[in-house]
Amino acid sequence: MKVFTPKQVAKTAGNKYLGVLVTAKYARELNALPLERSPYGPVKLTTLALDALTSTDEHGQSQLGYRLVTKRKPALE
Repeated sequence: MKVFTPKQVAKTAGNKYLGVLVTAKYARELNALPLERSPYGPVKLTTLALDALTSTDEHGQSQLGYRLVTKRKPALE
């Protein structure tokens, strides 16, 4: 069983709340994959997503790439 601390998540995502949101969205994407072709086996998808977010490459970047998109304000008529 792997345990992820809020500090680990915040270190790669900027803050722990953003990290949880990114992880949840990635886990939903993994869940959409067909189960019979899933290479992940018995690993929970949330654990897999947290591992992808907190593990970094040689440049210190997360293996899970994401970008923040600001919402546009509705135009006033």
